[in-house]
Amino acid sequence: MATQTLRARLSGGAPLVAVSFGDEDAAGHAARARDLGVDLAELRIDWHRSVEPADVLAAIAPFRAAGLPTLATIRSKAEGGYWPGDDAARLRLFEAVVPAVDAVDVELSSDAVLPGVVAAARAADVPVIVSFHDFDETPDADVLRAKVASAQAAGADVVKISTMTHGSEDLRVLAGLLLQYPRMIVIGMGAEGAGSRVLFPLLGSRVTYSAIGGRPAPGQLPFEETKRLLTLFSPEYGAQA
Repeated sequence: MATQTLRARLSGGAPLVAVSFGDEDAAGHAARARDLGVDLAELRIDWHRSVEPADVLAAIAPFRAAGLPTLATIRSKAEGGYWPGDDAARLRLFEAVVPAVDAVDVELSSDAVLPGVVAAARAADVPVIVSFHDFDETPDADVLRAKVASAQAAGADVVKISTMTHGSEDLRVLAGLLLQYPRMIVIGMGAEGAGSRVLFPLLGSRVTYSAIGGRPAPGQLPFEETKRLLTLFSPEYGAQA
């Protein structure tokens, strides 16, 4: 999928089901993801054993060769990631990776790298997801709206909000945010947020994240089940599945 096509998919139409991958057996995982019909390969570079640019690019190559749309992130430890280095090294790696992928995801809280990632993405015509994660709770609606506004001001093509849910009220807050700001990504994490992984794409959330083995996030559903449910409930998704 070309960058421009992925940009269009992120803007509207059927949602995408993403699966996250590190660098272990990249060729095997890429082939399996292609055969299963994965819509988007999230490349978690912070999971890589080597973060040397040449090694990272070599691990990305099989996903591109398989024809899979690719979304790269180098997730900070502050938002659940495993990046081992400093901000300067992370920005350099982002700049090396951006031309080789179809989209990038960078955290709103990563002040030291966010402007540089956005600039590199603009230069390469690659869409940027600016993300906010809260692994403890779902903040109130005013806080989340402020996060959306800040991400948009920072240059996001798509804003991602992912929070831990502790009941139906949290899900209502997230659903209300999604209805107010269509064409963003909204996820309720945790066991009580598992339904959001299917419901929110029906309300307009652009990407839902699923798992094929590996390291599932809290409340994340298997890819095959996510795809089956979206095909059942979403005419748009079913038409292109």
